[in-house]
Amino acid sequence: MSAVRETIQIDPEILGGKPVFRGTRVAIQTLFDYLETSSLEDFLAGYPSVSRQQAEAVIELAGSLVNTIVRQYEGAA
Repeated sequence: MSAVRETIQIDPEILGGKPVFRGTRVAIQTLFDYLETSSLEDFLAGYPSVSRQQAEAVIELAGSLVNTIVRQYEGAA
C-alpha cells in the first residue's frame, strides 16, 4: 500500500478530494482519460508536473486492482 500513498494523494482541499498525483493538482482520472484516446507520452507532455514514474505506478496499481477483481470473480464462479 505504500506505493499508493507515495503516488496518490486525496485531500479535500485539492480538487474537492479527488485522487491526484502526489505533489500536483492533476487528477488520476486525467491519465485514464488521456489513455482512452491518446498515449502516455501525450499525457506526460501535457502534464509535466507528473513524472513518468508516477504515471507508470498508477497504471501498475490499476492493473493489480483489476487482476484482484478478476481473481475474486473467478473464485466466486
